[in-house]
Amino acid sequence: MANIMNMKKDMKCVEHLPNTNGVKHVPDTNGVERVPNTNGVEHAPYTNGVEHVLITNGVEHVPNTNGVEHAPYTNGVEHVLNTNGVEHLPETIDALVVGAGFAGLAMLHALRERGYSAKIFEAGHEIGGTWHWNRYPGARCDVESMQYSYSFSDELQQQWHWSERFAKQPEILRYLNHVVDKFDLRKHIQLETRVTSVIYDEDRSQWAITTNRDDHIIAKFCIMATGCLSIPKDPNIKGLDQFKGNVYSTSHWPADDVSFIDRRVAIIGTGASGVQCIPMIAKQATHLYVFQRTPNFVIPANYEPVDSEYEDDWKSNYTQRRRQSLESPAGIFFGYVNDSSIATMTDAERFEEGWKRGGFSFYTAFQGRLNDKAISEIISKLICDKIRKTVKDPAVAETLFPYDHLFGTKRPCVTSQYYETFNRDNVTLVDIRNKNIDEITPTGIQIEDKHYDVDDIVLAIGFDAITGAIFNIDIHGRSGQTLRDKWTIRPRTLLGLMMAHFPNLFTITGPGSPVDLGNMIPHIEENVKWIINCIDYLKMHNIDSIEPTVNAQNAWMDHVDMVAGQILCSTGNSWYNGSSLSGKTNCVMRYAGGFNNYLKMCENAAMHDYAQFFVLKRSP
Repeated sequence: MANIMNMKKDMKCVEHLPNTNGVKHVPDTNGVERVPNTNGVEHAPYTNGVEHVLITNGVEHVPNTNGVEHAPYTNGVEHVLNTNGVEHLPETIDALVVGAGFAGLAMLHALRERGYSAKIFEAGHEIGGTWHWNRYPGARCDVESMQYSYSFSDELQQQWHWSERFAKQPEILRYLNHVVDKFDLRKHIQLETRVTSVIYDEDRSQWAITTNRDDHIIAKFCIMATGCLSIPKDPNIKGLDQFKGNVYSTSHWPADDVSFIDRRVAIIGTGASGVQCIPMIAKQATHLYVFQRTPNFVIPANYEPVDSEYEDDWKSNYTQRRRQSLESPAGIFFGYVNDSSIATMTDAERFEEGWKRGGFSFYTAFQGRLNDKAISEIISKLICDKIRKTVKDPAVAETLFPYDHLFGTKRPCVTSQYYETFNRDNVTLVDIRNKNIDEITPTGIQIEDKHYDVDDIVLAIGFDAITGAIFNIDIHGRSGQTLRDKWTIRPRTLLGLMMAHFPNLFTITGPGSPVDLGNMIPHIEENVKWIINCIDYLKMHNIDSIEPTVNAQNAWMDHVDMVAGQILCSTGNSWYNGSSLSGKTNCVMRYAGGFNNYLKMCENAAMHDYAQFFVLKRSP
């Protein structure tokens, strides 16, 4: 390369020979021929099929396999030309985290606490992840606030005051902003930045990350904290673009307040988001049309303020209760779990007790019996009885009965006053289970021979769950293999944490983990602990990279399938197995064997210096 660069200085002494098409070839002192192209930029010949290019300052550039032009490495750092042709050095850090929700912030905090250089790229204009995008009226957590929070700092959990037992979206967002400021994380977060590609350099055991803003980052480790419910499903409804009114999506709700006063509103979808916002919209709208394809089981939540007695009880027992939540199949502490009074109750009495407790505490009334299909059938019938007693119109009540699944085969929806909402004169339930929406017209919704005139449409149609956000990024592992290609048939991971052929790439709550089996926050925190301990181990032992063996990964996915075949909650069609999205492979996406058992297997995977399940590579 030095000879080529030196030759440029002495070109007036070099003989040029025309080739057959009239382009001058220039031999240098060691016989390497250079060719000026049509714009006067001098080229050296191809080396192993790659053309070398000299720019005017004598620095040689090499286009890589995807056409991005690179300059040589300086001290191991690659020079990159950005889109306007300006050469710059990419930023080099220890770890790049994608996403600034609960998972990304916890990961960033752990990395910074251990002294690693790290940053987050976040697509949104503020932090929060799910709680930034999902601002729809009625949005709340469905796990009690005292548990839907970080445990990594006792000072934080003692300091923060939750106003309600099930916090609303704005309060959760305030909490996350408080965490960011308390631990000085904001300066390491770059907002409104979408990661476009993540490409592994095998020779240097590092990832090259690019963004839609032309950022170029070199990172030893890349952590996907993109969330399992991040990318909304495509509505794919004919004529939606010609509607003259407002169209809102629960998964990308406007930051500004939306008023439905004096508005005729249609909401499409009755999943978790739909059932939360339907009662709220009904209180404002002149009329609300609820378009329901698949009814779901909805259990009540006790939306109560947090009183001082309840808060003090939690804060004085946080350490013990956090530990007990890790021993729970759902990652949730249930205060009723040892309640012996239910032992003598009938199933109907247990049901009433669970209904009164509300939320996921409903499950504690049927301790250890929810995987029993007979019990699931009893609960399903009793919920339908509740609907029948609550909803005054018998035809409407029957339309609200879940018809395609038993209770416990999907995560139930948790909200308040849902069934009661259908007693309002300004609410109409439109059953579309056996008929499609023909089209959206400029003024409403057409179904067969009936037209519904509306001013606003709310889409509550769910997500491209678990893999949607990761597939939005062009990820290339060893030998240029893409994650999309590797996951064509189904996602494959080890413990939802790592993938074979993608060294030093981690996923938090990835496919093959318990995903959204219960409380996401302890799941996130335990994944973060595993990842940061792994990174520490690699650093301490001068190991360049780690990835699962193919055999270990396949064995884990076989175990995921085997457990799913024994668990009732894996039999329903839902986003857990991809069946809620047209064109997506129907396969088991999550580990259903319990959060407590999952943690034991994560611990086991790290034993014996990671050697049993992983390939570790050291520099020669």
